Amino acid sequence: MKCQSIAADVRLGKDVAIYDFVNLYGCEIGDESRIGTFVEIQRGAKIGRRVKISSHTFICEGVEIEDAVFIGHGVMFTNDLFPRATNPDGALQTAADWQVVRTIVRRGASIGSGATILCGIEIGEDAIIGAGSVVTRSVAARTIVAGNPARVRRSIERTA
Repeated sequence: MKCQSIAADVRLGKDVAIYDFVNLYGCEIGDESRIGTFVEIQRGAKIGRRVKISSHTFICEGVEIEDAVFIGHGVMFTNDLFPRATNPDGALQTAADWQVVRTIVRRGASIGSGATILCGIEIGEDAIIGAGSVVTRSVAARTIVAGNPARVRRSIERTA
């Protein structure tokens, strides 16, 4: 018996592997991608082809992940720079009270376990984010960053 919650509005590519205790709604997932246990992907998120998303990861609305990206265990994405539960008058906020801030992860990037990715940034092609990093700024292509806040450690050469 599979324990999954996959809404009817999810667009799945061919040969997508989805493990137990996954919550997907209103998102797109490309061909041959793998979605690990205890992952949530929200509406409006786009996942490319041959992406590996490890367990306990949260991908919120406004996140786009291109092809061949690796997402480690427990990675958290955000989509609001100044989150609040209520408005100044004390009323609970609704979808009309805030705007999604987009984030993009380019082709071939790797994000280490436990990283937090703040919204409004771009992670460049083939970039590597160290485990446990807090990424507050865009990361250039073929660059390794790590730490809190994440800082450039070095560039990487792409070999064939």
